[in-house]
Amino acid sequence: MAVQISPSILAADFARLADEAAAVPNADWLHVDVMDYHFVPNLTLGLPVVEALHKATDTPLDCHLMIADPDRWAPQYAEAGAGSVTIHAEAAKAPIRTLREIRSLGARAGLALNPATAVDPYEDLLGEVDMLLLMTVEPGFGGQKFLDVVLPKVRRARELIGRHGGRVWLQVDGGVDAGTIERCAEAGADVFVAGSAVYGASDPVAAIDELRAAANRAVS
Repeated sequence: MAVQISPSILAADFARLADEAAAVPNADWLHVDVMDYHFVPNLTLGLPVVEALHKATDTPLDCHLMIADPDRWAPQYAEAGAGSVTIHAEAAKAPIRTLREIRSLGARAGLALNPATAVDPYEDLLGEVDMLLLMTVEPGFGGQKFLDVVLPKVRRARELIGRHGGRVWLQVDGGVDAGTIERCAEAGADVFVAGSAVYGASDPVAAIDELRAAANRAVS
């Protein structure tokens, strides 16, 4: 597994997003949390910001749609330049169609599961996704404490992915920092979303390097 770090701009300065994107040149992705105040009790940003950010950085955008109608909106994020678009299983009404449309537009397709959502019922969809995202906090707000209860689900997800050839990336999002990333990596995750741990650090570049090194230690 190649470790990838995706800093979440939810923890960045929204007034300086272009500068904040430039502050993490060693990031593999920029994680963009899109919230609509319906699926989650928070409102963040949408298509115009993603379009502007795509023009302002060469780092690919990892758009995580925490919205009530992803079937309608997800393709537009791929068209806006996102390199990866993730929809929530709990919100999608036609996930296969939507995931295929995301892929047809040239983006990687992701499926996200909330902490209480079991992974086994979605095994049949692994052939339709490029990434499975397991929330390690309840979605909606940054800065939350990591939920250790999700770790067995991460291990189970890695087993299921292995059963289907192992090509699907396994991402974790929520409370990922220097103290939790090794446990996530040991459980099988290979893509790590980190908000406060990166943008709350005095040196975001060094913070990413430290997170990457910790994850690599866990799987070496």
